[in-house]
Amino acid sequence: MSLAAHLRDHRARLDDLVTLLDDERRLLAAGQVDGEQLAEVAARKHQRLAELERFEQQRRQVQQRLGYADDRQGDQRAADDAGCTALWHGILDAARRAARLNRDNGTVIGVRMEHNQRLLNVLQEQAGQRLYGPDGQARGSGRRLDQRA
Repeated sequence: MSLAAHLRDHRARLDDLVTLLDDERRLLAAGQVDGEQLAEVAARKHQRLAELERFEQQRRQVQQRLGYADDRQGDQRAADDAGCTALWHGILDAARRAARLNRDNGTVIGVRMEHNQRLLNVLQEQAGQRLYGPDGQARGSGRRLDQRA
């Protein structure tokens, strides 16, 4: 496979990953998270990342066999010599976008986990007390659940 064909496949795989990360972001932004869908996206994302890693290893091995250094400069020279400079820069841009989306999604997940933990802490604190009276109404304990929790 030529470097150009390999890079086109690489770009397509990266674009696929970016689409999955966009889907993950959309699911995380929903008011009520669909855990099943989110788990499916996470599994597919993990699979795509593994594929991209294998693909990248193959590219690097071939590049080294052709005498190019295994670094950014070698990557650039190989792309230049194969007439794939624009394609290579597109791959770098897509990889940066994927990394940014993945980092941002991780931040959202962290915020949601913190929110859930705070809510759980309040509920556990109240667990020793009856939360509701015999009439089904919440008992006034002087503390109210913080809606921001």
